[in-house]
Amino acid sequence: MKMSFRWYGPDDPVTLQNIRQIPNMQAIVTAVYDVPVGEVWSRKSIAALKKQTEDNGLQFEVIESVPVHEDIKLGKPTRDRYIENYCENIRRLAEAGIRCICYNFMPVFDWTRTQLDHRLPDGSTSLVYYKEQVDAVDPLKSDSDLTLPGWDASYTREELRAVVAEYNKMTEEDLWANLTYFLERIIPVAAECDVNMAIHEDDPCWSIFGLPRIITCERNLDRFLKIVDDPHNGITLCTGSLGCSAENDVVHMAAKYAAMGRIHFVHARNVAVLENGFEERAHYSACGSLDMHAILNALYKNGFNGYIRPDHGRMIWGETGRAGYGLYDRALGAAYLNGLWEAITKRNSNMER
Repeated sequence: MKMSFRWYGPDDPVTLQNIRQIPNMQAIVTAVYDVPVGEVWSRKSIAALKKQTEDNGLQFEVIESVPVHEDIKLGKPTRDRYIENYCENIRRLAEAGIRCICYNFMPVFDWTRTQLDHRLPDGSTSLVYYKEQVDAVDPLKSDSDLTLPGWDASYTREELRAVVAEYNKMTEEDLWANLTYFLERIIPVAAECDVNMAIHEDDPCWSIFGLPRIITCERNLDRFLKIVDDPHNGITLCTGSLGCSAENDVVHMAAKYAAMGRIHFVHARNVAVLENGFEERAHYSACGSLDMHAILNALYKNGFNGYIRPDHGRMIWGETGRAGYGLYDRALGAAYLNGLWEAITKRNSNMER
């Protein structure tokens, strides 16, 4: 297991100097953020990120993410140009030493929450999702409360309505067909470059506003992996995205897909599953609904040796900054995950003697 940390580039209030001080921190997870979605990243920008990372004693091996243009997801005639650009990005990142690319195929919204600063009983704040608050928003009809926290602010009100209306005309099978078209073109390039592509599950893992969402559960992950049955076509196991639904057995899925060699990246996040949604909590198992020890144990016993990062953290100790991506709670999460992994490794080693 290789511990990593998300960094949003030079403008991130959490610096590389901060991150390198976290014990056993090995790699940075980052991206080029100043290029429009669908365009080719310059070698100069990639090289600058690599140099900044390595100058701080950290490895530059994971990108999160190379966004997929909406025209690809919608299956528009323009998609071929964007897919070729995507392939070129894979090639350029491979040249710079990148071994894993995380991406998603979620229509319109990469993730949806209803509050970014919900106060928990201990006084910390976290990201939450409450169904009744989502139901109060209608991207096609509302003139007042049109958006939720975390939505792409680059869309105008009219553009958001237009793209949601386009997706509302699609079925899940249409989205599967467009994903298949995409995978059949990018995975051969990734295989040639020896880059592991790791799709991120839909967050949360159910349909919102009638939009088709397909990377949601074990059955659909099985289908996804069979589209292009190549080890470079894998997943980002996001414990929080899958675990926010009580129908998903994350421990089982961790064991199954690790044994297949198809988990290339892990986002370790704990959530408290509620009747009306979920709340993001501290990584410590007792703080949420997920057994983080059991998840890591399943990964270890089934040969996982990829990248992991502490996913969204709470805001604690008066820290301010990007919601979910402060330093303190994610650093605590990394320490907790490191401790679990070390204990699991020692216990299993003793049992093998």
